[in-house]
Amino acid sequence: MSLLDGLNPPQRDAVIHQGSPLLVVAGAGSGKTRVLTRRIAYLLGERGVAPYEVLAITFTNKAAAEMKERVADLVGDRAKAMWVSTFHSACVRILRQEASRLGYSNSFTIYDSSDSVRLLTVIIREMNLDAKQYAARAIAGIISAAKNELQGPADYRNSTTNHFEEIIAEIFAMYQKRLGAANAMDFDDLIGKTVEVLQRFPEARARYRSRFRHILVDEYQDTNHAQYILVRELVGTIEDGFPLAELCVVGDADQSIYAFRGANIRNILQFEEDYPNARTVLLEQNYRSTQNILSAANAVISNNEGRKDKNLWSQEGAGEAITGYVAENEHEEADFVVGEIRRLRDSGESKPGDTAIFYRTNAQSRIFEETFLRSAIPYKVVGGVRFYERKEVKDFLGYLRVLVNPEDEISLRRIINTPKRGIGDRALDIIDQHAASAGISFWRALCDAKNAVGIPSRSLIAINDFIHLLDSLRTLVEARTKPSVIAQAVLEQSGLLAELVNSADPQDEGRVENLQELVSVATEYEESEVDEGEEISLSGFLEDVSLVADSDQIPDGEDHGGVVTMMTLHTAKGLEFPTVFLTGMEEGIFPHSRTLGERSEIEEERRLAYVGLTRARQRLYLSRSEYRSSWGAPTYNPPSRFLAEIPENVISWNTVTSSLKPRSSAPRSFGPPPRATGKRVESAIVLEVGDRVSHDTFGLGKVVAVNGSGDRAEATIDFGSSGEKRLLLRYAPVERL
Repeated sequence: MSLLDGLNPPQRDAVIHQGSPLLVVAGAGSGKTRVLTRRIAYLLGERGVAPYEVLAITFTNKAAAEMKERVADLVGDRAKAMWVSTFHSACVRILRQEASRLGYSNSFTIYDSSDSVRLLTVIIREMNLDAKQYAARAIAGIISAAKNELQGPADYRNSTTNHFEEIIAEIFAMYQKRLGAANAMDFDDLIGKTVEVLQRFPEARARYRSRFRHILVDEYQDTNHAQYILVRELVGTIEDGFPLAELCVVGDADQSIYAFRGANIRNILQFEEDYPNARTVLLEQNYRSTQNILSAANAVISNNEGRKDKNLWSQEGAGEAITGYVAENEHEEADFVVGEIRRLRDSGESKPGDTAIFYRTNAQSRIFEETFLRSAIPYKVVGGVRFYERKEVKDFLGYLRVLVNPEDEISLRRIINTPKRGIGDRALDIIDQHAASAGISFWRALCDAKNAVGIPSRSLIAINDFIHLLDSLRTLVEARTKPSVIAQAVLEQSGLLAELVNSADPQDEGRVENLQELVSVATEYEESEVDEGEEISLSGFLEDVSLVADSDQIPDGEDHGGVVTMMTLHTAKGLEFPTVFLTGMEEGIFPHSRTLGERSEIEEERRLAYVGLTRARQRLYLSRSEYRSSWGAPTYNPPSRFLAEIPENVISWNTVTSSLKPRSSAPRSFGPPPRATGKRVESAIVLEVGDRVSHDTFGLGKVVAVNGSGDRAEATIDFGSSGEKRLLLRYAPVERL
C-alpha cells in the first residue's frame, strides 16, 4: 500500500510537504489524525528520516499511543523509537536528563493540582493569612496562569498592582522555594523548567536541536504561551548554527475553546507571522457529518471575526434536517430528549449507546439524570470525581511517591497519619519547629525526632515506627521490585487496606475496589511496552499516573454499548456520535451569562457551539426551555443567539410534546463495577540468624537479625559490598542457601 493511498489532494499536500514550516488548518472531521500519521510514516518511509529525529506532540496520552500504533502499522516497529507524547511527557523525559542543571535531582517528584493546593494551604497557614481571602485553590490558579506565561515569582511581583497581588507574590515565592526543597515540580514547571534549560544552557539546547529534525504538534490552537515558546526553542533559529527543524502544526482556530486553561488562540492565528515562509494547507472536506449539520456549523462560526475562512463540506449528502425543540421548562426538555431516544431505539434508527447529550455546565446534568433514572435508560455522566482524584487513591499514591522521593513533603504530610497512627498536629508542629531551628527538611526532622524539643514519647514511638515502615518498603524500591508488588506491600503493611476492609461504612467496599484497581494499573504498566532505554520502575509507574489527562478517561463509544453519554461541551471536543442532543440553547445558559458583555468571550462560546454541532454524524437536536429554575424561582431566558445564526432551511422545529413524555418507572440498578483481582505475592520465607541467602539484586548475604512474624516478618541481612538491608520477607526475592 502506498502511504498516499486514500488521501484527498489537500491531505496529500500536507503529507508530502517539505522544507518550510507547515500549518495544516484541519476543520472538524477532516481527517487530521490520518494526515499526521501518514506524514510521520512518509518521513520515515519515503524521506529517510531516522525515527529518533521525530518529535510528535499530542495533548493526551491516549492520542499519543494511538498515533504511535498507527504509524507502526504503516512502517513497522522502528516507529517505536520516535518520541510521540504529550507536552508534559516530553518535558519529563528531557528533565530526567537535564534537571540537575537547575539544582534538582533526576528523581524529582511531579506535583499534580491537588498536591499544589495542599502545599499552598500549608504556606497560607504558616503566613497567618485569612484562608478565605487567600483561598489555596484560587491562588493555585493564579500561579498556574503566571507560569503559563513563563512568569516566575520575581516576574509576577514586578507586575503587581495592589496589596492583594503583592501577598500573592510572597506566597508564589514561598511556594516555589518549597517545591525546590522537596525536589518537586508542578505540572506547569515541567514546561517552564524545560524552556529554562533550553534557554540557559547552550549545550543542552544544541543536543535537542540537533536531534529533533522534525517536530509535529497536534491541536496547536490549544497551546499556551509556555508551550508556544517551547516549540520555538526546539525548532531553533538560523543564528543557532543548526538547520531549523522542519515544523508541522495541525489545528483549527475555530475549535479553540480552552482559553480558561491558558490556551492562546493567537498562536495559530499568527503562525504565518511567526514563520514568514510558512505554507498553509486547508482541510475542508468533512468525513463525519451530513451537509445540513455542516451548513449549520459553517453559518454559526462565520459570525466570528479575525478567523481564517474555511467552509466544511461533505460528499455524504444533505442528510436529515436538524431538529429544533422549544420546551416549556427544563423538565419538559429532558422528557423530550428521553422520548426521542426511546423512539429512535424502538424504530432501529439509533441505539442509546450511539447518543450523546451535551450541556454548557455540569449543573445542567441533574435534571437529565433524574429523568433517565425514572425511565430506566442507562446513562453515563462523563465528569465528577475522577479515579486518580479519589481520596483513597491519592493516599495510596502518596505512599508510593514518598518511597521514590522521601523529601516530597506534601505526600509525606498526607500519609504520616493515614491511617491514624497517633502522630497528631501537636507532634507535627514540634517536628516543624525542629526542622526550622536545625535548618533541615521535614523528612530529616522526622528521622531526627528524638532530638526534637518537647516531643511526647508516644508520638516519638509512632514516628519511629512510621520511619521503620518506610525504610522497609524503600528497600523494595532499591531492589527494583515490580511496582505491583510494591503497591501490594504498601497496601498491606501501611494498614490502608485493613482500615477499609474492617470498616462498617458500605462505601468503603467501593474504596477497596479502587485500591485493588490501582494494583491492576501497576500490573498493566509492567505489561505495557515502555519506551526504548527505559526500565520498569516505581518512578516510571508514578510518572505514567501523574501524566494521565482528564480527556484520557473519557470512555470510547464501544465501551458503553447501550449507555447514553452525557457531558459538558468542553469535554465533547475530539469525540463524535451518530446522534447528538445539544441542550439549554438559551441566552445566559449558552452562551453563558458571564460571557455576554465581552466580544472575545462570546466568540469563544461560539467556537464551543461549533464544536458541539460538529460532533454529530447523522442526527442533531437543538433544544431550549422557555424558562428554567434558578434559586428555586423560574427564570425566563431568550433563545440563544446561535440558534438565530443557523439557516432556516436546515432546521425543522418540533412542537410535539405530550406524546413523547416517557412513562415513569422505578430507577434501575446497574450494580457495582467488577472487582479487580490483582496478583498475590507468596507467603514469607522463614529465616534464622546465621542463615546464608541469595537475593536477586543484592547478591549473597548473611542473616544478622530477624524481627516480626507472618506477613510482617523481616530480616536484616549483610550483603557485604551492598551493605546491610532490612527486608520484608513476604516480598523479598531471597533463597536460603
